[in-house]
Amino acid sequence: MANRLNLVKRLSSLISAKTTDMLEKIVIANRGEIALRVLRACREMGIKTVAVHSTADNNLKHVLLADETVCIGPPQSIDSYLNMPAIISAAEVTDAIGIHPGYGFLSENADFAERVESSGFTFIGPKADAIRLMGDKVSAIAAMKKAGVPCVPGSDGPLGEDPDENMRIAREIGYPIIIKASGGGGGRGMRVVHAEASLVAAITVTKAEARAAFNNDVVYMEKFLEQPRHVEFQILADTHGNAVHLGERDCSMQRRHQKVIEEAPAPGITEEQRNRIGERCVQACKDIGYRSAGTFEFLYENDEFYFIEMNTRLQVEHPVTEMITGIDIVREQLRIASGEKLNVTQDDIKIQGHAIECRVNAEDPKNFMPSPGLVTLWHPPGGPGIRVESHIYSGYKVPPYYDSMIGKLIAHGETREAAFARMKNALSEVVIEGIKTNVPLHQEIFQHAAFQAGGTDIHYLEKRLGLT
Repeated sequence: MANRLNLVKRLSSLISAKTTDMLEKIVIANRGEIALRVLRACREMGIKTVAVHSTADNNLKHVLLADETVCIGPPQSIDSYLNMPAIISAAEVTDAIGIHPGYGFLSENADFAERVESSGFTFIGPKADAIRLMGDKVSAIAAMKKAGVPCVPGSDGPLGEDPDENMRIAREIGYPIIIKASGGGGGRGMRVVHAEASLVAAITVTKAEARAAFNNDVVYMEKFLEQPRHVEFQILADTHGNAVHLGERDCSMQRRHQKVIEEAPAPGITEEQRNRIGERCVQACKDIGYRSAGTFEFLYENDEFYFIEMNTRLQVEHPVTEMITGIDIVREQLRIASGEKLNVTQDDIKIQGHAIECRVNAEDPKNFMPSPGLVTLWHPPGGPGIRVESHIYSGYKVPPYYDSMIGKLIAHGETREAAFARMKNALSEVVIEGIKTNVPLHQEIFQHAAFQAGGTDIHYLEKRLGLT
């Protein structure tokens, strides 16, 4: 009876939502499948959309479907999707209320979030201060330690110029250690050190690389975990002090620090572990005044979690969490940005079944070279539990200027085995002609006994492919 009452309250809350009165029109400041995903959520909620696009993206699906469109520049990202004044001007000329950054591009740029808000628009994401705090790895780790979130043993701050002191810290942590750029991300600005003789040179080189790549040469030191998994927790937080976690995802199947396959829940993680770490992530959100969707990323080894970073945006892999919780994360982002309270509590959130996602890239499945060009035929898979997120269509030309991901296949089942079986069917059904894709790689991975068993570490795929 209590569960039925909770369901009625949730449905009533959805029906009475005032979001469309507050966000009548938004700019979607992105492209591809995520722009289409945001557009679909807006349509369901009665929110009008403005698609900003480069000259190379005139025929993107969401551009063709949006209520209004504004061309913001030539194909190169720096002149279009990273052009802050052009995007804000598009909001001004169309009388939009808010701007959704999607992921990538400007989604974790604190200056952009600040400029959006100072221009009188709603940034559909966290506040600039939270993005800055969590974007700097040193300050993020300090904030997490204060909130009781477990972190990797490390230098507890930036490394100084004294080589003797740095060697002392490394000895105390224990080799191997890893030098990381404070402003780094995506696998850049990192160097593993196995012996003291290499430490000083590694710090010097990493600082130089960090200065060139991120305009920030601050580096720090951590214990290097040799066979960890990548497990992350999805959270939602509103502006009223409420926050919940939606469980965890396993994103360990990676190549060159880029995720290939994700699944939820993570194999082998117990409910006690989920609740313990999830509650600490929720508390951390409350402590830093976080709002919107976000993800806490951890390395997981020997039954221990170690915080590595927080992504202050929507994640590519958010659909697997939506499939196992029934929570529409993009819709919640829009509601939160409108000032509404979360319409669920932690007790309302239940994990149902298992979901897995394959990222489909326009690339050669053997050498991973990008494969832009004309899609002569696109036939998406279907069947029970299958979800397809893609912006391509027959006759669409994949441009050479952007990330090679052209879609995602998601399968959900009552068990992990059922989800796997459905994904295998989906991979056998999908047809993409005219360009090369990594679908054959996915089909191969699903034959691996180690992957079928679950719990592979972040180095597994590269070792299997002979890339290490």
